[in-house]
Amino acid sequence: MFDSLPTSVSVYEVSPRDGLQNEAAQVTTHAKVRLIEALVDAGCKRIETTAFVSPKWVPQMADADQVCRLVPKDLGVSYSALVPNARGLDRALASEIEEIAVFVSASETHNRKNVNKTIAETLAAFEPVIGPATERGIRVRGYVSTVWGCPYEGETDTAKALAITQTLLDAGCYQVSLGDTIGVGTPLQTKRILNAFLDQIEGEKIALHLHDTRGTALANVMVGLELGITTYDASVAGLGGCPYAPGAAGNLATEDLVYTLHGMGIETGIDLEKLWRAGQMAAAIVGRELAGKVHCAGVQSLAV
Repeated sequence: MFDSLPTSVSVYEVSPRDGLQNEAAQVTTHAKVRLIEALVDAGCKRIETTAFVSPKWVPQMADADQVCRLVPKDLGVSYSALVPNARGLDRALASEIEEIAVFVSASETHNRKNVNKTIAETLAAFEPVIGPATERGIRVRGYVSTVWGCPYEGETDTAKALAITQTLLDAGCYQVSLGDTIGVGTPLQTKRILNAFLDQIEGEKIALHLHDTRGTALANVMVGLELGITTYDASVAGLGGCPYAPGAAGNLATEDLVYTLHGMGIETGIDLEKLWRAGQMAAAIVGRELAGKVHCAGVQSLAV
C-alpha cells in the first residue's frame, strides 16, 4: 500500500466561492478579500474566488466584479470564477480573470434542481462560454457533480458521468473536477470510478472534489493518490455544501488535506501554520468553529 505516490499535489482552494456561497448572512466584500489575501499568504496558488451568477439566485456572489478587482495581483496565483452562461462570461471578461469554471451534474434530477435545466440543456449553454473563453486565452475548468451519488436518484451511473466529463474535455476544458457532492463515496467505490475514468482520460485532466459528510473524504483522497490523481479541491475550515443536496456536510477541509499530504512527504507549496490562520479567519467570518483538525503551533483545532 502507498507504493507509488506523487511527490507533489496541487490544492485547488474553493472556500471564497463554494465555501461562502450558501451562507445565510451576507459576507462583506472586504471580508472575502481578506480571506483570499490570507490564502495567498499561506501559499495557495489556485483559488476559486467567486461566481458570475445572478444575484437573485446566489446573493452571496453579488459582488463578484468587486472581488475580482480587489484581490492581490501578480503573485503567481491563478484566480478562477464560476460562469454558467454567456452573460456570466461577459462579466468575467470585464473582470480580466484568468480562469473560469463551468458546472453540471451527472444526475438529471440534481441538475434540474441546481440550475433548472436538463443536462443536455446545460451542456448546450456552455457552447457560447467555453469556446469564446479559450479563444481569449482564458482557461476553462469543468465540474461534474454527484459522480458518486445523488440525493434524489441514488448511486450514479459511472458511464454517464464519464460521458459528460469527456464532453467537457472535448469542448475545451483543461481539467474536470469530479464531485462527491453528498459525501457518500467509499474507497472501493472511488477506486472503481477512477479506474473507469483513467481508462479513457489522462490523470492530469481529472481532479477530485470530495465532501466529508461521512468522514470518508481523506480515505478517498488516498485512493486518488495511489491512482496518480494530483489535483484536489478543498475548502479552508471545511466550509461549503450544496443547497440541493440535503444532509450533505461541507467540503474536505484544506487544513486536513495539507496536513495529511505533508505527513506523507507530498509537497503542496502551502504553509500549514498560515493556512490554519486563514481557516480561523474563515470560521470567524461565518461565525463558526473551525472544522479543520490539524495541529498548528501546539494548538489542536476542533471538529464541528
